[in-house]
Amino acid sequence: MKWAFSAYCSMVYAFLLAPIAVVVLASFNAGAFLTFPPQGVSFRWYVVFFQNEVFWRAIQTSLWIAAVATAISGVIGTAAAIFHVRYARRSKATLRLAMLAPLLLPEVLTAIALLFVVYGIGLGTRGMVGLVAGHVLLTLPFVFMNVAASLESFDPDWDLAARSLGAGRWARFHRVMLPMIKPGVVGGCLFAFIISFDTFTMSFLLKSVGTSTLPIQLYDYLRTNFTPEAAAVSSFSIAVSLVIVVAAEQVLGLKIKRF
Repeated sequence: MKWAFSAYCSMVYAFLLAPIAVVVLASFNAGAFLTFPPQGVSFRWYVVFFQNEVFWRAIQTSLWIAAVATAISGVIGTAAAIFHVRYARRSKATLRLAMLAPLLLPEVLTAIALLFVVYGIGLGTRGMVGLVAGHVLLTLPFVFMNVAASLESFDPDWDLAARSLGAGRWARFHRVMLPMIKPGVVGGCLFAFIISFDTFTMSFLLKSVGTSTLPIQLYDYLRTNFTPEAAAVSSFSIAVSLVIVVAAEQVLGLKIKRF
């Protein structure tokens, strides 16, 4: 049975990773059109991509929005998770439902509703305020869920012990609680950053004139062009996500459990 289970897991992983492998291999295509298998091996489309200022502006915009949205979601999501686990009583189920609501509804409906709200209060034409708000709304549940899961294993007696030793509220949070829930906070922020960086629907509906994130720019490019440059851009996006995850593991000392 062990070999059968291993074979099943291998097929599942192969099915999940096959699209990524196809995109990466297609980015090295020497031909003029995006085809698979590649018509030779070449780095020409990476050279074209690195010289394309439009894509680089879109990447900078995506990174900036993802960083701001992650910071806001990290603070709000962590605070909401602490309140939900430690202080909420009768409103616990209601709070959890409210925090997870963006995941329960289709993203396009959430984006349309937020679009009406943003323009209704006059923020639709003020830079990227509405766009950042949409990304925060989309990424907040992931921070909340990860931090709440970490807090479930936090023993309240540790907080009481720190209080008995004279530690104030901030000291108890900074020196006792935060180190214990750090994997949940960092894991939630990683999810938030990657989802914000790659989201399309929310960005497409809430972007202001002249603003374009990487997924939107790639979509506009594929409407008129079908060259391997699109695969090179996609491969770069995949590499950015991997670098962020690996860097967080190395810098923050997180241990990823390998199956």
